[in-house]
Amino acid sequence: MPKPDSDALVALRAVEDELNTRWPETKIEPSLDRIRVLLDLLGEPQRSYPVLHIAGTNGKTSTARMLDALLTRVGLRTGRYTSPHLQLATERISLDGAPISPEQYVDTYRDIEPYVTMVDGRSEIRMSKFEVLTGMAFAAFADAPVDAAVVEVGLGGSWDATNVADGTVAAITPIALDHTEYLGTDLLGIAREKAGIIKPGSVAVLAKQEPEVTRVLLERAVEVDAAVAREDSEFGVLERTHGVGGQMLRLQGLGGVYEEIFLPLHGAHQARNAAMALAIAEAFFGAGPERQLDVEAVREGFAAVSSPGRLEPVRSAPTVLVDAAHNPHGAGALAEAVTAEFAFRRLVGVVGVMDDKDATGILQALEPVLEHVVITQTSSPRAMSAERLAAQAEEIFGSEAVTVQPALDVAVETAIGLAEEVSEPDEPVAGGGVLVTGSVVTAGEARALLGKEPT
Repeated sequence: MPKPDSDALVALRAVEDELNTRWPETKIEPSLDRIRVLLDLLGEPQRSYPVLHIAGTNGKTSTARMLDALLTRVGLRTGRYTSPHLQLATERISLDGAPISPEQYVDTYRDIEPYVTMVDGRSEIRMSKFEVLTGMAFAAFADAPVDAAVVEVGLGGSWDATNVADGTVAAITPIALDHTEYLGTDLLGIAREKAGIIKPGSVAVLAKQEPEVTRVLLERAVEVDAAVAREDSEFGVLERTHGVGGQMLRLQGLGGVYEEIFLPLHGAHQARNAAMALAIAEAFFGAGPERQLDVEAVREGFAAVSSPGRLEPVRSAPTVLVDAAHNPHGAGALAEAVTAEFAFRRLVGVVGVMDDKDATGILQALEPVLEHVVITQTSSPRAMSAERLAAQAEEIFGSEAVTVQPALDVAVETAIGLAEEVSEPDEPVAGGGVLVTGSVVTAGEARALLGKEPT
């Protein structure tokens, strides 16, 4: 993606400033009325192309990016809507696998702005930022036009603004506790909310879940007469081996076995996301026992996948990895992947967490793989203070293994120094690593700090 010029970025920031006067994405009012009115005024753009809808707690964005790559390789023009962004707001709305330009983002907003104002005037509550962004995405996809849209749920399912679309395929990645202040702590209640994206006559592609969660999802599928494909039943990972820069997979798809699939991402969780993406693509094309997708196209699609901020190497000597894990389930998958696929002499963490997250659960999941942790905080107003987070870290790691550096740039440099320390004069310096994690914002700001462009 070419680097945007300064005028385009100024215009983009102006639009973001306007959007930020609205309710943030973490605040929802359970109604689809406002987004429905907006899309009705826009001519229902979300009905002009098939939608592949993805909900769940973890893995949504990676699965969406893999699915986008697969669809692109078989010749479709795609739109992709994901959230939140790592570095630049334009990352949320992609066409043909790449973020739209700042100019197109601004133009799309200005095009729908009069209609947003009309909706605001009809309701006691102004449209939220996420509702407006959802309208922008659906409008941009219709203008392109796209052959298929990959749409990630923002928060929940039934009441999420994206649920005005009726997905041809409804995919649900692993469900765990997150956003408990909005979705509650009842796992089955959360599952019922996410199951709301499964629409009549669709295909429900379900990741492996806790048995009681699977039961809830299947009940919804039966209720709306949706076909079902389940991980470890109709599809799944048959074999995976670690390789340089990723992993080699053997996947069971709905249309048969796909051999020698190279995925340039690390972790068993990413292999499962790949199986999920493949099954969604197959379900969309109607693949089955007698109809398999072109294996070479599948190989090319997966080989082209990137997932920024997901166990992403952003520097070498020492290796610095960035990961957007922001809840205990995601942090656990991250720790498992680091243990299985990297052999660090010592690994130092840089951790910054949002104030509304289970920081203790995240730190406990990371503790087995981190020798030392540098506690920091991001520029987000939702960031947990470094001092408060450090108090929780000291209870888990012990005070000797915790350093506090509120400024992220200083925290990363401190962690690099700690990773390169040796306890014996003849001990090799090589083999140390740094893992920056704890939130999407932490991962995004670290990417920018280390010179990575938005993608």
